[in-house]
Amino acid sequence: MTEATHDEAHGGALGERLNWLRAAVLGANDGIVSTAGLVVGVAGAMDDRAALLTAGLAGLLAGSMSMAAGEYVSVSTQRDSEKAALAVEKRELRERPEEELAELAQLLERRGLSREVALEAAVQLTERDALKAHARVELGIDPDELTNPWHAAWASFLAFTAGALLPLLAMVLPPADWRLAVTVASVLAALALTGWSSARLGAAAPARAVLRNMSGGALAMGVTYAAGSLLDAAGV
Repeated sequence: MTEATHDEAHGGALGERLNWLRAAVLGANDGIVSTAGLVVGVAGAMDDRAALLTAGLAGLLAGSMSMAAGEYVSVSTQRDSEKAALAVEKRELRERPEEELAELAQLLERRGLSREVALEAAVQLTERDALKAHARVELGIDPDELTNPWHAAWASFLAFTAGALLPLLAMVLPPADWRLAVTVASVLAALALTGWSSARLGAAAPARAVLRNMSGGALAMGVTYAAGSLLDAAGV
């Protein structure tokens, strides 16, 4: 057998890292793309710095709060489901321990252990901590590390805010003639960075993630700028 490389993620560490990664990357990408689309769309219709700042700031606040609330509700639902599953497992262990022991042995056997070894392992795991053994093997849950909705909400809030600040500042700080070009360039560069970072942390090929992020951002800015320009041309 070959020894695993140090940068290869396993088990719960990978799941925990991917959960944080998902919230942070989604939050940052949403902040960048949605705010960039908003301010670029407004820039297509008008060139007033105050209006651009107002629109961008409103989008930042609304988006960050929406992301945080959505992540909190989603992860809270997941946590409630995990706690309910653990409660059911705890009751079953109390009411029919022999059947649960046999079930644990069968699950271990399905993972490649021989029947004798699986039964012995099930007995030892049950004696040590029956609920934790069944939670991990049967449910895929670690009772000591349930998902935390507040952590996920704050991660999404901060990530969205950080992402949204880039297009907002890029639009309002440069001179009027440079605003659009600076915003588009900075947004595409930021999306390339987030795509590369998410792919590397998730042990995936970065090229596809970078291209996907940049294409989505470019499309969003193109559509909103065209819409703003049409409204401006129509005198709205």
